[in-house]
Amino acid sequence: MDRRRKGRRPTWDATRVRALRRHLGLSQQGLADELGTRQQTISEWERDVYRPRGASARLLTIVAERADFTYRTSAAEDVDRHAR
Repeated sequence: MDRRRKGRRPTWDATRVRALRRHLGLSQQGLADELGTRQQTISEWERDVYRPRGASARLLTIVAERADFTYRTSAAEDVDRHAR
């Protein structure tokens, strides 16, 4: 799992949401049930209709960390991390 400085959170795009769901072995409905949201919301995230934000993004991050889900950071975060 990528370790970030306090305040840094991953950007949850369609690819990351889908990858996390698959890592967890869940259907869209299963992930929706875990997050307390609708299956349609998960579908919209995965189709990049819109992105999780606020509490939803934070909850995805917590679920990812607890599941040892490894995701890549953005290119800017990669550059910043390697500059240290």
